[in-house]
Amino acid sequence: MTAPSPRVFAHRGLAQEAPENTLLAFVKALAGGATHLETDVQVSLDGVAVISHDPDLATLGRDVRIDQLTMAELRHIDLGYGQGFTSLADALEAFPTALFNIDIKTDAAAEPTARAIRDQRATARVLVTSFNERRRRHVVSLLPGVVSSASAPLVARAVAAANLGLTTLVRRALEGCVAVQVPERAGALRIVTPRFVAMMHRASVEVHVWIINDPLDMIRLLDLGVDGLVTDRTDLAVNAITRRT
Repeated sequence: MTAPSPRVFAHRGLAQEAPENTLLAFVKALAGGATHLETDVQVSLDGVAVISHDPDLATLGRDVRIDQLTMAELRHIDLGYGQGFTSLADALEAFPTALFNIDIKTDAAAEPTARAIRDQRATARVLVTSFNERRRRHVVSLLPGVVSSASAPLVARAVAAANLGLTTLVRRALEGCVAVQVPERAGALRIVTPRFVAMMHRASVEVHVWIINDPLDMIRLLDLGVDGLVTDRTDLAVNAITRRT
């Protein structure tokens, strides 16, 4: 999975006059210069990988879970701007050259996600991840050759090793991963520091920081050496990178 650096990850697409995680949001993100579409996958009642961050429809005022509805039913739910839920397979097919960053949200979504990626022959253009390490490993095992970013437990080990200056332990913690995707801070702990970025790079791992929407923060982090920005405002990120160069 290759793209220009710094990478711009459109967090759930570009939800400006478009609902997040919809085909319209993805169109807007790509038109605005995003290098990657960052998205989330749940699973429908009939076992289809569905693009959705939330496991339910609570934000729409409905007391029902994604996995209680079929893909056909989900497609007909009005999300606004003429958009409904879409399957991962449909999104991969709609944007056949786009790079995707896919967060698998549940164990049940793992195999449907892998199946959609295989069916669309998209293994070479996706980066898969999960906060759960067992789930991440499972998806990776189903997709030979796929690249992955670190799960939360691996990131925690890498941060601890980096703070101690132990490059070998950083490499060991992140073996098989091409990136860490982290917030700049976790509570009182500052994760993204010059030392952390340098240690990740010594371990041949990229650093992608989320969720960065302020152009000044974008420029500051890029000057620090991070490799990618996960942002709700792809348009601002692309402008910030253009001005910086």
